[in-house]
Amino acid sequence: MSDYSNVPDDFDPMQVDSCSLERLSGALPTRATTDSVVLADHTTFHIGGPARRLVRARTPDEVVDAVREADAAGEPLLVLSGGSNVLIADRGFDGTVVLVDTHGVDADVSACGGAFVRIQAGEIWDDVVAYTIEQEWAGIEALSGIPGLVGAAPIQNIGAYGQDVSQTIARVRTWDRQAGEFRTFVADKCGFGYRDSLFKRSRVAGQATGRYVVLEVWFHLGLASRSEPVRYGQLAAALGVEIGDRAPTARVREAVLALRASKGMVVDPADHDTWSAGSFFMIPILEPEAAVQLPADAPRFLQPDGRVKSSAAWLIDHAGFVKGFPSQGPARLSSKHVLALTNHDGARAADIAELARTVRAGVAERFGVWLEPEPVLVGLEI
Repeated sequence: MSDYSNVPDDFDPMQVDSCSLERLSGALPTRATTDSVVLADHTTFHIGGPARRLVRARTPDEVVDAVREADAAGEPLLVLSGGSNVLIADRGFDGTVVLVDTHGVDADVSACGGAFVRIQAGEIWDDVVAYTIEQEWAGIEALSGIPGLVGAAPIQNIGAYGQDVSQTIARVRTWDRQAGEFRTFVADKCGFGYRDSLFKRSRVAGQATGRYVVLEVWFHLGLASRSEPVRYGQLAAALGVEIGDRAPTARVREAVLALRASKGMVVDPADHDTWSAGSFFMIPILEPEAAVQLPADAPRFLQPDGRVKSSAAWLIDHAGFVKGFPSQGPARLSSKHVLALTNHDGARAADIAELARTVRAGVAERFGVWLEPEPVLVGLEI
């Protein structure tokens, strides 16, 4: 497969491949939306007070105009990209909230170069995954079921079941709030790491949104109805294949969705176990001297840099925080997976934050490991 990770802004696949090129253009089906200023209506936690001002931006230019207007006025800014990885304070947000509602998918497809796909930031991520499988493009099938919009994917470097989105991103087009200009990053300039990126690190303390606002994301995908090699043991077992084998992408998607649903990780408005931000704590990556202090049966995965990855879920469970903890109260761990903190029954942001503090302190006391939250915290700390 060709490597388009360092393509320039004026990239033209016709200059790379002599193969015939097919160009596709369109948008995915849209879903019902609301312009409620109550931010609980825009987050998967179903938590968050009112925004002082809310703008729905339907084109990249409208996104930039709304951001520039807020920045020029010195207003706090929150760009909301699906609301699946954020916990917003009960008092709301005293500033401008921009809802990204941009749509469009364009692709240059050739047998020699694969599919080079440009997707607007407002497209729903899981709809994009389903679309790529329908088109027989491979590379993001194991990322099925992750909530949120495309624009959030590179910021968090979303990943699951052995795939990270950074493996297929070719470039990311952004609005640079500091420089006041459009800026495009090729993949190796995005600073990708585990659930991390340059875009995420540009958010400083006290800011809800960082320096770079993602407008479009380009992906380079293979032309195949079979998946990339399966790298995750649980997924391989569900598919009945060995690590490193390939499987039909549609089967991989079905298996991933089933695994995620069994853990309460597929959004279902009727199921309060999914009223969450997914995994609340990131997987800890420890220095070797810290890893040796863990119990002998604790999960350990040696990393290329010599550090050791463990399991946040294992640490939480073995610190005494079982599924459904506590047995009463509005905020609880999911009854399906201890990594998800859920709005079980009318929880406030303060309730979720208090539960997070309790779990984190318990893990630190038992194992000496300090868990870091994965969601963006707006107007509160844990």
